[in-house]
Amino acid sequence: MTTPPASAPPIPLGRAAAIAEPFLTGLRTTAGVYWASPAGGLRRGAELVDRIEIVACTDDPERVRRQVFEMAGVTVTAVSDRVEFVRDGAAICVTCATPEGAGATLLELTGSTWHLDALRAHAADRGLVLSRDGLFDDGRRVASTEEEIYPALGLPFIPAEIRDGGEELARGRLNRIPALVSRDDIRGDLHMHTRWSDGRDSVEDMVQAGVALGYDYLAITDHSHSSAAVRNLEIDAVAKQADEIARVRQRYPQIAILHGCEVDILPDGSLDFPDAVLQQFDIVLASLHDRAGQSADELLDRYERAMRHPRVSIVTHPTNRVFPTRPGYELDFERLFELAVETGTSLEIDGAPSHLDLDSVLALRAQLAGVTLTIDSDCHRSEMLGLQMDLGIRLARGGWVEPRHVLNTRPLSGVLAWINAKRDSA
Repeated sequence: MTTPPASAPPIPLGRAAAIAEPFLTGLRTTAGVYWASPAGGLRRGAELVDRIEIVACTDDPERVRRQVFEMAGVTVTAVSDRVEFVRDGAAICVTCATPEGAGATLLELTGSTWHLDALRAHAADRGLVLSRDGLFDDGRRVASTEEEIYPALGLPFIPAEIRDGGEELARGRLNRIPALVSRDDIRGDLHMHTRWSDGRDSVEDMVQAGVALGYDYLAITDHSHSSAAVRNLEIDAVAKQADEIARVRQRYPQIAILHGCEVDILPDGSLDFPDAVLQQFDIVLASLHDRAGQSADELLDRYERAMRHPRVSIVTHPTNRVFPTRPGYELDFERLFELAVETGTSLEIDGAPSHLDLDSVLALRAQLAGVTLTIDSDCHRSEMLGLQMDLGIRLARGGWVEPRHVLNTRPLSGVLAWINAKRDSA
């Protein structure tokens, strides 16, 4: 009797990443494991993940299976080369693969189905066979890892986030797969919250996390006083927060700390802080949190008024969706992108699991329109700073975003030049 595979409803990308992380960490420190990698929708950056696929490269699968049993702490529903179980409401599958076939297994389990079908057809056109064990020519394995398989098929390496069966193979045949933005390109994080609004941790806690991630700079951007957050930065607290940031700067000279705010765009399009207060900040982010019963055109008018303000450098999570329960605003995005370019305002790709906004589809449209994007964590807890940045990067990569499209791949001098160019133009 065959045990059915573990199953559970799909879960959002952010939750899948958080559940997978301790398993990946545990596997990577297990004796006999050469590497462990997410696969499936998690690796591709799919917004909803059907199951958490993990591939472990090992020459001791029995030891790895025992380690998975210990980490899972639950009843395992199937054991072979794959260990399948449900944890925290998520289906998890760990596949143990030998070094000879692990790379091809990772390719197979990453998908997508459409990409693999197109890749197999491309291989067949060349008289080759692509399988889970590698790429074969007349029964002889000629490539066994992703880094080998794509070139053996006359293609550049295709990043997992764009393996959606769209135009990636056609562009690959023309050698037009760009170097997509990666974690190594990110110089800083321009959106996070502390105890001064609805964050859990102090300014220093967030700075310590930024230093640990190797950032050159970060911005503390707490909510303005009319936000619906549980706590907000009041006007009379702005100077006190500035004093605290100044003290932390002295303790952490290796990282630049920008004093910013995430200011609400009010229903009439004005900003929640008066200009005299906004002038005290190094950087100003603007957010449209409250629909206020307005139409798409009225929402766009609010965005336009805010983006024309010389102090507003970034519009955060532009659709303001709450993923996956609340869809975002249905806007005239082409006009929004035009305004961003015209006014010198960056649009954010927000890595908070509740936003994931702009999504990959809109990120692609934005960068094709010439918009300068930022990728931020919108983090409220210091230990999530890196994970939420990674989620934002996955969305960006799914939108074919390159480092040149992203503001916070620039050095601090470049970010400040961007901010000041708009201010000076006024």
